[in-house]
Amino acid sequence: MNRLPISVFIIAKNEVDRIPAAILSVRDWVDEVIVIDSGSEDDTVQVSEALGARVMFRAWTGYGEQKVYGESLCRCDWILNIDADEEISPALRDEIAALFQTGEPAGCIAYRLPVLPLYPFQTSGHPWTVTNFPVRLYRKDKAGFSTSTVHDSVIVREGKTSCLRGMLVHRSYRSLAHHVDKVNFYSSAQAEDLFRKGRNPSGLVLLLTPVFAFFKQFILRREFINGIDGVVVSYMYAFHRFIRLAKTRERFRTERGNRTV
Repeated sequence: MNRLPISVFIIAKNEVDRIPAAILSVRDWVDEVIVIDSGSEDDTVQVSEALGARVMFRAWTGYGEQKVYGESLCRCDWILNIDADEEISPALRDEIAALFQTGEPAGCIAYRLPVLPLYPFQTSGHPWTVTNFPVRLYRKDKAGFSTSTVHDSVIVREGKTSCLRGMLVHRSYRSLAHHVDKVNFYSSAQAEDLFRKGRNPSGLVLLLTPVFAFFKQFILRREFINGIDGVVVSYMYAFHRFIRLAKTRERFRTERGNRTV
């Protein structure tokens, strides 16, 4: 396959065990691969460079700002962003290549990619569980990441958006223990964001949120197709939704206590 006029960038920290799959899924058919490292203490930098990626350091300031910085390094007009725990499936690779078969894609300036979650206790995911379709392939002069410290979403400023069918495989967690660690880190950032916005959850919201979150993941997001694995995943999702609100409530109560001292 000829190299496509696409820049790929990946943000990373301590991803030596997962970033090879991400880089290998794109390096042979895109123009360049850039890794933005935020201070890895393992061999992420060395392994990424050995696999042909250009590695740049930037201290961590939040998801959005890291990705905006990544965009600034890309030399191509078209950008494909993947995370260090993701990889482009062969079907998605071929679909992207078809878009550029006769030049740049016509009609659309951004494309949503179906994200297939794959947990460490699963050998394969089920396409029924795909519920996330983020914009990851786009023209940088028409779209780009927001600077939110919590959310890393692409804002399409002008032009049409379409959705591809090939899967972006997402191996988000190394283990359930790693899942808990990520929930703890990410929920703290979310709670601070909710606190700044003045969104103090009520007791009723705290009571009902995990119930509805489990229902959403297990039924609406069709995790039931994965059997007991789907039960585990759904409970973990409910825990995440609950603990971010509990931390937000704690933040408001701590602030009130400081004011009375």
